[in-house]
Amino acid sequence: MKVVSLVPSITETLFDLGLTSNEIIGRTKFCIHPKEQVTDVEIIGGTKNLNIDKIKALKPDLIIANKEENVKEQVEELMKDFKVLVTNVETLEDNYYLIKQLGHLFGKEEKAQFYNLKTYESFDIPKPENKLKVAYLIWKDPYMTVGGDTFISRILEELGFENLFKDQKRYPEVRLKDLKEADFIFLSSEPFPFKEKHIAEIQDVCVDQKIMIVDGEAFSWYGSHLAKCGEYYRKLLEEIN
Repeated sequence: MKVVSLVPSITETLFDLGLTSNEIIGRTKFCIHPKEQVTDVEIIGGTKNLNIDKIKALKPDLIIANKEENVKEQVEELMKDFKVLVTNVETLEDNYYLIKQLGHLFGKEEKAQFYNLKTYESFDIPKPENKLKVAYLIWKDPYMTVGGDTFISRILEELGFENLFKDQKRYPEVRLKDLKEADFIFLSSEPFPFKEKHIAEIQDVCVDQKIMIVDGEAFSWYGSHLAKCGEYYRKLLEEIN
């Protein structure tokens, strides 16, 4: 089966399940894992700006998209000519069924079960005794955070944190003074590449908050990626405790 993946975390998952670049024939420019294998796969644009003509020329048997990451109109255009699987991952349970579904689809059930078990092990770690309030920033100018209906917020909860903006939807804009009720401010390494210099800027306003840069992939990449984050989560919680 020839597959085009429009989702970075799904591209990684397909390779982890055992598919090769003979089967995965198209990917986005953001599909960067596993680094040594994706280089052999044709780039078909970005997640939000697909090169439809390039995808059509590849003549895939299946295209895998995602409700959150891809543009509805572009996906619907591809549906006119190809079989498209549209995924939607909001919780760890959704993630379990995604991996299981992909394992069944490609005859990789054993590998899928392995990654699902490893994912649950990733979160089977000591959590903070008291729920710490976290403001998780994904963007600057304007500052943007995550609402309670996002995958990132669910991962924060799974790790024992409380999302300061859990009552808001999607990715609201915030001002620095809105973050003052947080115990911690997490600056994500993606999509905006927060650096150490940004900590000082925010600390000038949020003087009582502990501010740290966190691995954005560990909070936003689903699929098999979560199975590899156990050690990172453990060290993060140890540092906080």
